[in-house]
Amino acid sequence: MDDLSHMRAALALARRGLGNAWPNPSVGCVVVRDGRVAGRAVTAPGGRPHAEPLALAMAGPAARGATVYVTLEPCCHTGRSPPCTEALIAAGVARVLVATRDPDPRVDGTGMARLRAAGIVVEEGLLAAEAEEVNAGFFSRVRRGRPLVTLKLASTLDGRIATRTGESRWITGEPARRMAHALRGRHDAVMVGVGTVLADDPDLTCRIPGYDPVGPVRVVADSHLRTRLTSRLVATAAQAPTWLIARNGADPERRRALESAGVSVIMVAAGTPGVDLAAALAVLAARGITRVLAEGGAQLAAALLRADLVDRIAWFHAPTVMGGDGWPAAQAFGIERLAAMPRFVRASATGLGDDMLTELRRAA
Repeated sequence: MDDLSHMRAALALARRGLGNAWPNPSVGCVVVRDGRVAGRAVTAPGGRPHAEPLALAMAGPAARGATVYVTLEPCCHTGRSPPCTEALIAAGVARVLVATRDPDPRVDGTGMARLRAAGIVVEEGLLAAEAEEVNAGFFSRVRRGRPLVTLKLASTLDGRIATRTGESRWITGEPARRMAHALRGRHDAVMVGVGTVLADDPDLTCRIPGYDPVGPVRVVADSHLRTRLTSRLVATAAQAPTWLIARNGADPERRRALESAGVSVIMVAAGTPGVDLAAALAVLAARGITRVLAEGGAQLAAALLRADLVDRIAWFHAPTVMGGDGWPAAQAFGIERLAAMPRFVRASATGLGDDMLTELRRAA
């Protein structure tokens, strides 16, 4: 196997850790000695231990003189864990290939400089674009002070998510719903609006084999704390992190009742309507969240799009047409000119039974 193959293996490991590693990035590391993989690891759940010391521990003495493939520049600062650069130096590795550098000001090239100063050959940039995509959420938190936001939509071909009577289960089929759960598993948090909670009483967990049964943090945009104390989210708040985002000044007694049930209530400024979503996302980033999957409903989708806070769209569309009296995927948000519309470009399209998943990215 060559350098390209080993870095691809490291990136595959990093992708497996998405949704589990926050507040740290999900990093893949492969240690190779004499053409043989001696150690491999991904950042542990919760962000530590980091991938490099885990892979080095697996390699043991075989790490001396080895080549190490790592998807993100090794850290060089002491936090809750010792620097990964020191672990690599102590292990006696000969060469380190870094896919992309870490934009954290505490690292940002310093990690590679530390390795070079110790006599280790360092090469940067192999499969950099793929590594930047894996790290897009972490990079967003560091550079923009907010998580990467993916808006998930499940609709008919004409963009309807429920009939005029409110019936919505199920527009898409089982394969699409399984993929939607897999998306949850790759995000740190799932966000919905309070209208969805009141109408559907969801649990917002990831219910497919192979994923953490607790799943991502459940986040509700609930400006006036209307989430019922008897809802599934509140009833299971002790088992799965549940955060409600409310306006400053929301009913203090209601807040105390929710917090006594294990819910974390986050107060931010008012928005138009609801809460200030940019401020809410900044708070999520400060708490370590790097990737948010926004699942609606239509008011939350419109508010995020209006505020230009959507980075990706995952559109599950069924081969059906409902008509104009169905509920739209996004409520009106004041577009008067075509040039003002949020624009996205298609990244991929995947068939899921009779349905399609189209993934889109914000246009440059």
